Amino acid sequence: MSDLKQTPLHALHMTLGARMVPFAGYEMPVQYALGVLKEHLHTRAKAGLFDVSHMGQVIVGGPTYEAAAQALETLIPVDVLGLGENRQRYGFFTNEDGGIEDDLMLANRGDHVFVVVNAACKDADIANMKAALEPDVRVTELTDRALLALQGPAAETVLATLDPRAADMRFMDVATLELGGTEAWVSRSGYTGEDGYEISVPANQAEALARTFLAHRDVEAIGLGARDSLRLEAGLCLYGQDMDAGLNPVEASLAWAIQKVRRADGPRSGGFPGADTILSALTNGVDRHRVGLRPEGRAPMRQAVPLFETEDGGAQIGFVTSGGFGPTVDGPVAMGIVADGLHLPGTVLYGELRGKRQPVTVVKLPFVAANFKR
Repeated sequence: MSDLKQTPLHALHMTLGARMVPFAGYEMPVQYALGVLKEHLHTRAKAGLFDVSHMGQVIVGGPTYEAAAQALETLIPVDVLGLGENRQRYGFFTNEDGGIEDDLMLANRGDHVFVVVNAACKDADIANMKAALEPDVRVTELTDRALLALQGPAAETVLATLDPRAADMRFMDVATLELGGTEAWVSRSGYTGEDGYEISVPANQAEALARTFLAHRDVEAIGLGARDSLRLEAGLCLYGQDMDAGLNPVEASLAWAIQKVRRADGPRSGGFPGADTILSALTNGVDRHRVGLRPEGRAPMRQAVPLFETEDGGAQIGFVTSGGFGPTVDGPVAMGIVADGLHLPGTVLYGELRGKRQPVTVVKLPFVAANFKR
């Protein structure tokens, strides 16, 4: 894996005995000694520490926050301008056909927008922002920072021992905290469905902070394997599987992320790539939908399993986008894309595994209720 990039916590992962795998161009820990199942359950019960430094961290700055926000709204169909200071919002880049090029988190940090994008897409995302927005606003990738995620019901207690102000934050708040002598940019958010924080710190201080967290009796290091099963139980999308450039936000069941101000008849309607397609889909509906799926029995239905309306015969009506075993629910869980009319909870479909069709029921997402601190 010599051609892969390494995060600032690579040496720590090796010390902890992590099993490393290639992921999005990086050498990343997929699991530690606990194993994926116990890491998953520990995060649900206490607190898990994740290295997400492979993600892209970007500052979009202009003469004012308003200038940067208005510029970003030409690429993103969400309300950036109306986002309150020290607040964060979910969004996505779209293409001219209305498809999703990447999803992201963006925060109002007073005089600039702080954007976090997916590792596999960050080079394309940053190039796109630079080409579309500069020189009116500045797009700066932060290559000297690490990103940690502390997730689980004990996360608040752990973080508040270092800076009591962490306890005052609510879901999607952002703040600058002092963590063991390190100035950290912190958001109360994450990718597990649990309460928790994402913490951006200078790269050269990341290992010391991670070791401080891991010294707490309630914290364990968690790898990509449990990160995936946690986000799947939480009904959260993985870019490249549950959404991609060929799927618009309405088809991906992400219409909730497009605020009224950017929709048809809103004061800042449209103005982003694929606006005609997306606004039409919001008004007129779509022919397919992302849904939750509960396979019958114990066998997981994983990505690309074809879905059918009947046990025998008939045309394919959808496919699984993500699937696996859900440790918290003690059974297989999945998400998929299915035809309109077959997307309502309670609908029984059939997934084809090894030439045999098995029942799978459409269910409401998430599989595990979110524990965010509102």
